[in-house]
Amino acid sequence: MPTPRIVDIEQRPSSPARRWPRGAAAAIALAVLAAVSAAALLAQWLDDAALVLRAAVLAVGGGGLLLWLAARNLDAEAFGAANAVTLVRAALTVLLVAVLGTAPTPVLGWTLVGVGGAVVALDGVDGALARGRGESSAFGARFDMETDALLILALAALVWQHGKAGAWILAAGLTRYLFVAASWAIRWLGAALPPSRRRQAVCVVQIVSLLGALAPIVMPPWSAAVAVAGLATLVWSFAVDVRWLARARS
Repeated sequence: MPTPRIVDIEQRPSSPARRWPRGAAAAIALAVLAAVSAAALLAQWLDDAALVLRAAVLAVGGGGLLLWLAARNLDAEAFGAANAVTLVRAALTVLLVAVLGTAPTPVLGWTLVGVGGAVVALDGVDGALARGRGESSAFGARFDMETDALLILALAALVWQHGKAGAWILAAGLTRYLFVAASWAIRWLGAALPPSRRRQAVCVVQIVSLLGALAPIVMPPWSAAVAVAGLATLVWSFAVDVRWLARARS
């Protein structure tokens, strides 16, 4: 996904009190409730009571953090429909993270593919809504990007947990976080990148490859082959961006 410029909060005019955008608290509360309720249904189906606790901790913690960030960084009166769609994607992703502690089964595998497929299907809807409704913002773009990053990390961990690929597949989910960490030490890596269709396409390819590897009908070594193809595409895309940043520096 395109990397938005991070808003420098220190340069903003100070206001007496930052308020939550209208509808943000209600939307986030509903998303937390939906994620925990879905986890409760899965817990009964999969006989894993701890799944509910994991989902609750992740959803409440993530929801509180999102509400705080929206109050500080979203320069809009309302949370907006586009951010609400991204919030649905984030809630489903939290559910995938919570399932990491559940024993793998074919039924669970298909469930995860279905949930992940829903997250992918909604990708792009938030962007189209933002453009169509005039709700585009740096906060929304960053929210969408971080949701994609967490989704890739969760799917990579699930592929490993289900025995579809080795621990090396975690690199698919960790590459972006390592890139961000490297930008703290190497300042020019933190420069803003221009919008890129290639980056968007590679993100989708990476997610679809992980879902394909996770599908119960795709068994090793074919699942590993699908996973490594997606990882190679991701690494290539990051290499292209690093090369562009290195040239832009000079």
